[in-house]
Amino acid sequence: MSVHTDQSSVTVLGLGPMGRALAGAFLEAGLRVTVWNRTPGRDGELVARGATSAASPEEAVAAAPLTVVCVVNYDASDAVLRQDAVAAALKGRTVVNLSADIPERARDTAEWAGRHGVRYVDGAIMTPTTTIGTDDGVFLYSGSEELYREHQPVLAALGGSHTHLGEDIGRAAAYDIALLDIFWTSMAGYAHALAVARAEGISAVELAPFAAGIAAILPPVFTEFAADADAGTYSGRVNPVTSAASTMAHVVHASEAHGIEASVMRVIEGQARRVIALGHGTDGFIRLAEVLARR
Repeated sequence: MSVHTDQSSVTVLGLGPMGRALAGAFLEAGLRVTVWNRTPGRDGELVARGATSAASPEEAVAAAPLTVVCVVNYDASDAVLRQDAVAAALKGRTVVNLSADIPERARDTAEWAGRHGVRYVDGAIMTPTTTIGTDDGVFLYSGSEELYREHQPVLAALGGSHTHLGEDIGRAAAYDIALLDIFWTSMAGYAHALAVARAEGISAVELAPFAAGIAAILPPVFTEFAADADAGTYSGRVNPVTSAASTMAHVVHASEAHGIEASVMRVIEGQARRVIALGHGTDGFIRLAEVLARR
């Protein structure tokens, strides 16, 4: 088969926990897998399962038409891909970069790839290592849809859902940033809630089922607020921002009464008060998205 149509082999660069999970899923699907990692010694289990360990990144990328990169960020991926020998070996081949970084880094890498004859798709993995190879994995891609479709049969070996988001190469990274914003802000709120609960004699295990109930409220709220945000209606029918700010103040006061630092909630309350001061007190809390974007 030509370098562009072979669907039986793949190279994985980067063997951290996620990279090893990706390579393992490809092996499980019966593909010929070549692996390379900057730090030696992480490929032993994969080699025992049938992977080929490359001595260099240029040897690795030359072994397959498709190279999947999964390293900590684009500084790390650039340090590998932009070596002269690697770029030369990649000419005419495809890179799918599943490393995490910001949209502009994805666009910069795509521009570099275009200048060097490297076919490039950017992507993001939205679920943990334990989901790789299962129905629960979530993968996002952006860039050339034709190129994505060409390699989709191999990528499908990773399991889960695969969504192409558009031709803008930075779009997958933009989704990744927005979704990570939700996740880490939520996790910070949960950690703070556990500290407050513990100060009041409530264990984390006692709180957990009620915390799960709060989390269950969010999906329909996200959907409703998304429609409000896109339409610019910012309805406060259910809970105006004035009411929201009041409850935030309660969290701040209760936290600080126990000596628990509450700067994150103070910032959020301050943002809500800004919305109110701008004359939007009867609007819903999601008006904040519009106010935050004002220059």
